Amino acid sequence: MSRSGIVAVVGKPNAGKSTLLNRIIGQKLSITSEKPQSTRDRIVGIHTANDVQMVILDTPGLLNPRYELQRAMRAVALRALTDADVIVYLADVAEGPPPPVADAAQLAHPPRAPVILVFNKVDTLTPAQRQYLAGDHPDAVLISARSGDGVAALLERVGVQLPVSPYLYPDDELSTQSVRFFSAELVRETALEQLEDEVPYSIACEIEEFRETHAPIYIRAVLHVERDSQKAIIIGAKGARIREIGKASRAKIEALVGAPIYLDLWVKVLPNWRRDKNALRRLGYQPEDRAS
Repeated sequence: MSRSGIVAVVGKPNAGKSTLLNRIIGQKLSITSEKPQSTRDRIVGIHTANDVQMVILDTPGLLNPRYELQRAMRAVALRALTDADVIVYLADVAEGPPPPVADAAQLAHPPRAPVILVFNKVDTLTPAQRQYLAGDHPDAVLISARSGDGVAALLERVGVQLPVSPYLYPDDELSTQSVRFFSAELVRETALEQLEDEVPYSIACEIEEFRETHAPIYIRAVLHVERDSQKAIIIGAKGARIREIGKASRAKIEALVGAPIYLDLWVKVLPNWRRDKNALRRLGYQPEDRAS
């Protein structure tokens, strides 16, 4: 008898949701960064083991949106809560107990799916602090997504709450998303790593061309920014910065696809794209329809 269903991983920015997804899947699907709000869309990972298949959704952090991109990100998280069969509510242990999911997501009613409260980064606690936390929150699961501590217990807890069902996907699939999608994410992750201050939040990556018919694989990628000054920062003196971003991105994508690639990387200005619904749609985001 198999179990299968959708598991939404939700929580505040930087709670460790992407690190947890990557830990469970066993390879890097979701980009990780010390900068908050790095996850902008839901990332799908599929974990199949012991007659249980979990379709895991890594979601943008729950936040109070200030502009259209953040509203689109919040809408992604809310859709995942609606779709979920089980909700993993992840909290950074350093920030203390979180509010109920319904309050954090500003929902009118609690979600229909069961919610498992998970405290992450417990490797930062002393044994005494960990024991106190476990005693104070006996129904919570304590994990370190970074080290893997407690993750097996979390998966067991999730698995028994999924509905009895045939697998939703073949048991050897790891994601429903394309290599093209993950390539764009890896380029954006590299920019997050190499750029400081506010510039990374103004960056979107669009894959304009992806040709697998010849070796090496040809990928034409564009980093979109909002202002000419940001474009100059990314290009760097005599093109040094964009070359470094391209070199590091290429290595990541080659590890993903297992083949050589030629990355043709460009930078373009798309003014105020984070606040423009049409620009967001062009870049693959789904702006929130606040009239509905």
